[in-house]
Amino acid sequence: MQTAFQTIAGDPHAGRVRILDQTLLPWQTVYRDLATLDEAAQAIRSMQVRGAPLIGVTAAFGVALALQAGDDDQTLSHALTTLRATRPTAVNLNWALDRMRNALHAGPADVRRDLAWREAQSIADEDALANGEIGRHGLALLQAVAAAHGRVRVMTHCNAGWLGTAGHGTALAPIYAAHAAGIAVEVWVSETRPRNQGLLTEWELAQAGVAHTVIADNAAGHLLMRGEVDLVIVGADRIAANGDTANKIGTYLKALAAHDCGVVFHVAAPLSTVDRKAADGAAIPIEQRSGEEVRRIAGRDAQGGLAEVSLLDPDTAVSNPAFDVTPARLIRSIITERGCVAPGQIGELAAAV
Repeated sequence: MQTAFQTIAGDPHAGRVRILDQTLLPWQTVYRDLATLDEAAQAIRSMQVRGAPLIGVTAAFGVALALQAGDDDQTLSHALTTLRATRPTAVNLNWALDRMRNALHAGPADVRRDLAWREAQSIADEDALANGEIGRHGLALLQAVAAAHGRVRVMTHCNAGWLGTAGHGTALAPIYAAHAAGIAVEVWVSETRPRNQGLLTEWELAQAGVAHTVIADNAAGHLLMRGEVDLVIVGADRIAANGDTANKIGTYLKALAAHDCGVVFHVAAPLSTVDRKAADGAAIPIEQRSGEEVRRIAGRDAQGGLAEVSLLDPDTAVSNPAFDVTPARLIRSIITERGCVAPGQIGELAAAV
């Protein structure tokens, strides 16, 4: 798949990082420049960048930005602490920060700033390569369905495409690979409220020319029961050592419905998303976000401008967990850059990397 957009680009000569502001999509395509640690941290926290792999890449570049102001250990430690506190669930954040810390502590102090930019760029490049491999391995799953039925109908949830990564996407990577291979692929895109990240998936698929239909989240079970879905592929924000997987809220319900209807359910994620310190899903922290995301909704008004309206009274009590955990027993396979593996094997595979 060719893309006309880039989610993130580091510029060490200018001392800045350019991001695509995803809080304005799909209505506006706006790029912003980050020049400081605080701006990078806010971009992650506010979800101007989102998706576990891209959060990790942004955090790595955030360290490079921080070292523009000073390359001493205290500055580095402050940068790592600040960025770790931005979002709790996506394990790629800590994975990238640990990698930056190790590389910078091991390297010569007099080239620490340059090394930070190089290491951050390596993390971005490797993410794109890994996701390309996820697409290649996942393609075989779609080819098998297409060989039997002449087409393949995929359901997904949230956005796990180009926008959530440094390239190709995770759950969408096999879909893009199938489309490029000439397979008749159709995608059921759920809204993914309250953040409506399914609209980002719709935006991507429209740009790529992939056939798709947007559905209300609650329509998923109906479509699965009617046999209108061949397989489900979702991304992941953190995978425990036993294969339990945290993904955007609502994923668990799709997994339950798919299991009841005999539809295979796959997770696509790079091995950097595996947290071997988490024995199972109970150890995965679940981010609780502001109730305003549920109370209010943004869209385009009749005049074509952006508007935000209230759905609930400001005093209405709201619980807004951003993720849920799908048990490994509901997952057929996890599609990684090293191939498709059973959930119970993911911890061992990640340890071998």
